[in-house]
Amino acid sequence: MNETIRLGEISIAVTRKGIKNVHLTVHPPDGRVTLAAPINTRLEVARAYAISKLMWIREQQKKLEGQARETPRQFVGRESHHVWGRRYLMTVNYRDVKPSVALSNKRIILTIRPGSSAEKRAEVMHEWHKSLLHKVVPPLIQKWEQKLKVRVSGYFLQRMKTKWGSCNHTKGNIRLNTELVKKPRDLLEYVIVHEMAHLIEATHNDRFVAILDTHYPSWRDARAELNELPLAAEVWKE
Repeated sequence: MNETIRLGEISIAVTRKGIKNVHLTVHPPDGRVTLAAPINTRLEVARAYAISKLMWIREQQKKLEGQARETPRQFVGRESHHVWGRRYLMTVNYRDVKPSVALSNKRIILTIRPGSSAEKRAEVMHEWHKSLLHKVVPPLIQKWEQKLKVRVSGYFLQRMKTKWGSCNHTKGNIRLNTELVKKPRDLLEYVIVHEMAHLIEATHNDRFVAILDTHYPSWRDARAELNELPLAAEVWKE
């Protein structure tokens, strides 16, 4: 059963798992707080632990609140866009042909039909982002299937509001946030490894951490870098 600890304005979702230690997490981008505790932990004990970490929680939430956010994109000329961690200026060509996107030097060229709305331009860009990811994700999955000795039944790309990725341990598939196309490729690889490790261990317990420590020792640096990069402009909700 999920429970909630309230400390003033802070709400902490409590879950109990087959782990040895308490894990307190402040999640980007919105500062949501969760506490995972060993199965037999009494709520009063979990609450006392959360109180002892209250200053740390507030520091993490303040850091996230001050984190850079992308301004809303209209997909117009001279607008700044990122692909694989590099910044490009957009050029928009209005032509009565099938919409397309291309990279040329430091420019990203969007070709769209005259009269196309901002929503349509955004849709074309999102499909292009997915096409870029479809080129690089399968080789990375194959690489880590061999290293982790697991098998991914399939992967899905989608916009995700609060996560960079997820794993369905039962079905053996993973989901990746299409926003990852804007980040450096090594951060995409970290997310893939993280989600694939869940095929071995479903929870974020000590065993899971040990798997990452063994196979991807720099995972903490990658996670920190990913969470410090600018967030998308949209309003993030559960």
